[in-house]
Amino acid sequence: MLYPTIEELTKGQFNRYELALATAKCARIITNEYVRQHEAAEKTLTGNKETDKPLNTMIDVELRDEKSVRVAIDRIYAGKFEIVGKEDAALTE
Repeated sequence: MLYPTIEELTKGQFNRYELALATAKCARIITNEYVRQHEAAEKTLTGNKETDKPLNTMIDVELRDEKSVRVAIDRIYAGKFEIVGKEDAALTE
């Protein structure tokens, strides 16, 4: 069983297709965030093995250890990302 359920994620407002699109867009944002943190961590390395921290300790644990789709689902469920319908998107533009 998947947790959280589709009903919990959409709260009855969106269908599965809209949820899949929103999750994919959130996962893309999370992947870009991981890449940005990884590049920034690489730039801080000086090449000295004794003083440099390991690269993976300079990246956010959630981004490093979990798949981006899982993180996206968790963030949608927690309310950090909000699914916006077509009608709402037309009004905000």
